[in-house]
Amino acid sequence: MISSMTGYAVKTRDVERGTLQFELKSVNSRYLDFHFRVMEELRALEMPLRELLAAKLTRGKVECRLSFNQNGGRSEHLEANPALLDTLKALQGQVLASLPGAQPLSVGEVLRWPGMLGDQSVDFAALTPEVLALAREVLAEFSASRAREGAKLAQLIVDRVNAMRDIVRAVAPRIPEAQALFTDRLRQRLREALESEAGEERILQEVAVFAARIDVAEEIGRLMTHLDEVERVLKQGGACGKRLDFLMQELNREANTLGSKSALVEVSQASMDLKLLIEQMREQIQNLE
Repeated sequence: MISSMTGYAVKTRDVERGTLQFELKSVNSRYLDFHFRVMEELRALEMPLRELLAAKLTRGKVECRLSFNQNGGRSEHLEANPALLDTLKALQGQVLASLPGAQPLSVGEVLRWPGMLGDQSVDFAALTPEVLALAREVLAEFSASRAREGAKLAQLIVDRVNAMRDIVRAVAPRIPEAQALFTDRLRQRLREALESEAGEERILQEVAVFAARIDVAEEIGRLMTHLDEVERVLKQGGACGKRLDFLMQELNREANTLGSKSALVEVSQASMDLKLLIEQMREQIQNLE
């Protein structure tokens, strides 16, 4: 399975006293690079989360966000602490007796008094299993999104491989005939230039050397071999981005050599078309894991 380095997934989970949210998003990178944005109370979970993600991902700049929203409006029975309420009432009476101008406590201030509505604190350590379970769900969806994107990129690459094969097949049959014609013209020009100063054997030697220089059969053969390897790597799947990027360098080298040795306008044009397709593939491969 081919995976893109671009992906996104987010999920929430209701837990006691609130809601957890875990979000993953990534873009391409040469290495596996994590950036965590975790609330301070859950900072201890960063290392387990890092290990969980690293077991499934190999490349990409991955941003991870973990947050907890405490529920203030959960439908549960709330009751004021009677003992604390009596204490506040007595203390307020003492203050007002000493300071008649002081303002009495409002209902809101009383309800917000620490401990008035019982223990509302959150045990973040107890949330660890819930966080890890949520992270696994998000990671599965995240990996699936990267796989879908990777399949699309792989198909784009295959389409361009096929286009390159078509270009080579179209131009290859014309090369021997064109080289023969070019060689004949070169031989005639050499005779005219050298006239009697050199014999036929010397002319044939010069023509043979030049013919070898413009022979592109090896370049075409290597091009086709590299294209076969690109398709093999794509079918094999896995983390293949670096291998494909190397193959793009090799393809580009052969296309450049093909253009530099060209004795035909058609071959020069084919070289340019091949390099354009290679660059298009390289752009897509930069996003593959």
